[in-house]
Amino acid sequence: MSSTTPDRPRRRDRRHDRHEATKQEILDIAWSMVRADGLAALSLRALAHAVDMEPQSLYTYFASKNALYDRMFADGNLELARRFADAEIPGDARSALRAVAGIFLEFAAQDQARYQLLFLRTIPGYQPSPDSYALAVEVLASVRSTLARAGVRNEADFDLWTAVVVGLAGQQLANDPGGDRYIRLIDSAVTMFADHILGPT
Repeated sequence: MSSTTPDRPRRRDRRHDRHEATKQEILDIAWSMVRADGLAALSLRALAHAVDMEPQSLYTYFASKNALYDRMFADGNLELARRFADAEIPGDARSALRAVAGIFLEFAAQDQARYQLLFLRTIPGYQPSPDSYALAVEVLASVRSTLARAGVRNEADFDLWTAVVVGLAGQQLANDPGGDRYIRLIDSAVTMFADHILGPT
């Protein structure tokens, strides 16, 4: 005979919740520091001071500076994935290309430190962990799928597209940070690319 006693609700793990909340606080402050001073200037000692803990206590949350960079790498890719997932990509090819380029360039231009961490490999000795790198691969796969629906299915064509968009992002960050000089070129770049790959309108 089966028991009629309802299952007790699982008790909340408050210690785990506090641990995760502190990790998020550390992560948020780390982002603030690298945005102000650059990725390479990040100091775990200064970070520990900023969150009001002893430097050795910080290792309870992140075992090394590279572990912190890895969490930031994952955090950035999750944000980019969310933006693509939330976007309404138009059905026609050229509009889809403009939308994808716009999302990526806006993401890049908003945060130079984040862009450098995700796409430029500027930290000596840091390589994303398999789990974090898998998030980046998922983002790329989603973009590839979107472009395939727009008619960009050839591997070389996809490589050309990424070179065009990343080139605009790099120029924007290097030559007009905070502005829109190269973001304004999205329409022209998409027209040039689409005419070459899909044929002129």
